[in-house]
Amino acid sequence: MPSLREKAYAFARQRTIVRTCDFTAIGIPRHYLAWMCEEGWLVREGYGLYRAAEREAA
Repeated sequence: MPSLREKAYAFARQRTIVRTCDFTAIGIPRHYLAWMCEEGWLVREGYGLYRAAEREAA
C-alpha cells in the first residue's frame, strides 16, 4: 500500500497542474502539500496550484 506521499506524487505526475481540492478529494491532507514542497516532491505553481517535481532516479 503506497504512503500518502507516494499517492500524492503519483497523482500529480498524472496531471499537469493539481489543485489543493483535488488532493483533498483523494484523501491527502493539505499540510502534506507544504511538506512535499519543502522535500522537493511538489512545486507550488501558484495559490492552491501544484505540479510534480522532476525527480532523479536513485
